[in-house]
Amino acid sequence: MIQLLGISGSLRKASLNTALLRAAADLVEDARLEIATLHGIPLYDGDSEAADGLPPAVQALQAKVRDCDGLILATPEYNNGIPGVFKNAIDWLSRPPAQTKVVFGHRPVALIGASPGGFGTVLAQSAWLPVLKALARATTAVAACCSRAPARRLPKTARWPTRTRASGSQNSCAATSSSCATADQAAARLAAGFSCACAMSRAAT
Repeated sequence: MIQLLGISGSLRKASLNTALLRAAADLVEDARLEIATLHGIPLYDGDSEAADGLPPAVQALQAKVRDCDGLILATPEYNNGIPGVFKNAIDWLSRPPAQTKVVFGHRPVALIGASPGGFGTVLAQSAWLPVLKALARATTAVAACCSRAPARRLPKTARWPTRTRASGSQNSCAATSSSCATADQAAARLAAGFSCACAMSRAAT
């Protein structure tokens, strides 16, 4: 069975993105989705790393990422960009440098997000793509967002999880979906193969 790991980029108890992952876990088929949060991960400090190594919370999350077949990043969007707490966690996960490819290489990564706004987390997801490419040249990144547009179903080859859809350096899918009023609706659309302005890319090899 495919083992997926979903990481929520929000610390809030009532986080929409954590709720999105919970809903996705109930809907995913032929796979198991484990949900992880960023609680306990401190701000990155190179001096602290040099003196004490990786914090226990970082080591535990690194182990979960290494053990999964695919990674789902559920990202909020703050001020049109990546949440600092989420970027900080990914920076920790890439330490030490020798671990970057071990943790992120050859592992499909999907970006999803939930937001009360009409554009969802499209800008945050776009900002994540160059970060993922920098982490590991072999990382496959898939960005899916929800916006207000007529619904159209994606072909099965574009559905998550897949390791073969993104065959070129840059692929764009014009398929769109209606806006998601709740996290459950967003997860249902994702699981059913719906996406909007779906930008699929594969890091250069």
